[in-house]
Amino acid sequence: MKTLYVHSFDTPIGAMQSATTDKGVVLILLPSNARVSPERLADRYFPGYEAQTDGALNRTAACQILEYLDGRRTEFDLDLDLQGTPFQLRVLRQVSKIPYGKTRTYGHIARLIGQPSASRAVGAANGSNRLPLIIPCHRVVAANSLGGYGGGLALKRRLLEIEGVL
Repeated sequence: MKTLYVHSFDTPIGAMQSATTDKGVVLILLPSNARVSPERLADRYFPGYEAQTDGALNRTAACQILEYLDGRRTEFDLDLDLQGTPFQLRVLRQVSKIPYGKTRTYGHIARLIGQPSASRAVGAANGSNRLPLIIPCHRVVAANSLGGYGGGLALKRRLLEIEGVL
């Protein structure tokens, strides 16, 4: 059976959780979704995995997230277990290239992946991101607004403020 290692930690934006596999970080839960028991988290996101608490990579991820939220880290250096459909993975890999302190529109990402009419699909793929902050989906905005964010628009604004965008 595969093992999912789950870690809960407090941050300046609220309680968060991370989960890792033997391959890398596979899930970051923002404060609006955090504090789920490890077993429920595994059942919900990774059926067939056995949940355990902690894990060294989770502690490293938590430390880097705290550094990011304190404005002391601009890039993450973590092994990732990125999962999704081929289209989602293309979008998320492109989103991961957005530099700290910069934003891109959904349309821009669509053009970069070679599907200029797929802005809405890019938004949906961005919304499926299970590694927020690490894959900076908060840096993707609509043409005329902030767009959406799984952690809520207030958190998206705060993250963009940390990066000096707003």
